[in-house]
Amino acid sequence: MRALRFATTLYRRRLDIAYHGYVHGDPMSRLHLAPGRHDPYAIYEGLRAQGDLVPTRLGNFVTVSHQVCNTVLRDRRFGVMASATTGPAAPGQQVDMSFLDRDPPDHTRLRRLAQPSFSPRQITGFRPQVEQTVDKLLGAAAEQGTFDLVSGFSAPLPIAVISDLLGIPDSDAAGFARHGAAIGSALDGIRSLSHAARLQTAKAELDDVFIRLIASRRAALESGATPVDDVIGRILATEGDQISAPEILPMLRLLLVAGFETTVNLIGNAVNALLDHPEQWEALCADPAGLAGPAVEETLRWDPPVQRTGRCAQEDLELAGQRVRAGQFVVTLIGAAGRDPAVFTDPGRFDIHRTPEADHLAFSSGIHYCVGAPLARLEATIALQLLAERMPGLQRAGTIRRRSSGLIRGPINFPVQIGGAPARTR
Repeated sequence: MRALRFATTLYRRRLDIAYHGYVHGDPMSRLHLAPGRHDPYAIYEGLRAQGDLVPTRLGNFVTVSHQVCNTVLRDRRFGVMASATTGPAAPGQQVDMSFLDRDPPDHTRLRRLAQPSFSPRQITGFRPQVEQTVDKLLGAAAEQGTFDLVSGFSAPLPIAVISDLLGIPDSDAAGFARHGAAIGSALDGIRSLSHAARLQTAKAELDDVFIRLIASRRAALESGATPVDDVIGRILATEGDQISAPEILPMLRLLLVAGFETTVNLIGNAVNALLDHPEQWEALCADPAGLAGPAVEETLRWDPPVQRTGRCAQEDLELAGQRVRAGQFVVTLIGAAGRDPAVFTDPGRFDIHRTPEADHLAFSSGIHYCVGAPLARLEATIALQLLAERMPGLQRAGTIRRRSSGLIRGPINFPVQIGGAPARTR
């Protein structure tokens, strides 16, 4: 009966979105449909013309303003309550994403445990491993000549790194990546009963990997062995004092998503933008070490992997000249904030030589700033640098296919080839 109610609610919601998006042209509905997945930026500009804070048909607000987005993400009068923004969950299918779903003080306590493992200082030590992994992946791709940028490069790289950070055995790496991707796909809400079933399977199998690792680590600790110095080892060392047993699995799930979901799509979006702008790709190839980092930052501004997030007002307040009541959500379109003409000069132009006038919000802002940002930056920068050095003739070899999510933006298939002349526009 619960499953039937879920299915009814889910499909009613999908029909409602389709009706309001295609029939009435509602911009927030269109962001959940094919037009939003194909080109959300055109929809953002339509919203921008309506003002800095726009009411939605569901009684909430949405903003494309960089200033308003930044204010909301930093203002402690707003909280997360993520489950209320992603639609109905199947019975038993709500995925707990640890401190991503929590407000202080639980957010503060749990994030404090994860932060040291992803600090810039800690992540710098992974540079040799990242370089070695990229070199290996590019070597294998060079032998093929034509390869899929996602499955052959941008996905295996962060998978290898986060697997090592979390202490995942090599034998579990492929399944680990598959299950993590399934969980990441549900961040935008469950789309169908089959999607819910895939999520249930992925969650169960991923949790089984973690449960076995946790059990082996606990057994080693009880035997008096020296604790393993990785993320799981550090978390278990604080169990009972700073984190409870039921909170460990959600923490590991979140770190998995933070560890590779952003990087996979960041690399894909960066290469897609560079190949769409041949002069930018040629500039990168002429100075890979100097321009790889700026290319990553420009991609994060111009076409970020995470397009939006939301916050719920915890009290009545004034925002951008409007009254926001307690319990109302403000959807912060961070993909739109990066193209705000009030902040960025010629914001629709992709330019890796740009000197930004403000920080982009691709990794959010405030207390929920992405814990995996240093890792994503390191991996993407090294990936672009070595890709430009070793494959300056990179070009498209087929049609790019984007993932179906409107929240996470990036390619799911991206065929390329390494020979021939420098890339040309599609």
